[in-house]
Formats: sequence, C-alpha cells, structure tokens
Amino acid sequence: MQEQLHTLNNLFAQLGLPSEDAAIDAFIASHRPLDNSIPLYRASFWSDAQRDFLKEEIIEDADWATVIDDLNRRLR
Repeated sequence: MQEQLHTLNNLFAQLGLPSEDAAIDAFIASHRPLDNSIPLYRASFWSDAQRDFLKEEIIEDADWATVIDDLNRRLR
C-alpha cells in the first residue's frame, strides 16, 4: 500500500496559508459550507495563484489530488 505523499497541513503551507491544525480548522469553519455547484478551485476565497494550483493538481490527478479531495469534502 502506498503511503499518502501529502497532508492537509502540507497543502495549506503550499497554498501560503497558516498550516497549523487550529488554523486549518478555523479556515474550514469560516468557509463552509461551499455550495456543491461550485468547483473547489472556483471558490471566491482563493487567490489567483491558489486557484491555478488547485485546478492544475485536480485536473492532472497529481500527487496533491487526494488531499485536495479531502479539503473539498471538509468544505462541503
């Protein structure tokens, strides 16, 4: 079984956001629920650079895709 390469904490750091557990919980609490009709990368709270990163990683089903999917679930 392959171990997950990235964590939610790593994703937040990659996005330039505070990456401590409490900061992640606060971010999710303040931005949920995200309407199911809005793709995660199109949410209004991302910067252009964050949006581009999320979109590219999801489309390419890259290493970050699993943890991005987790964030997506938590925001719904």
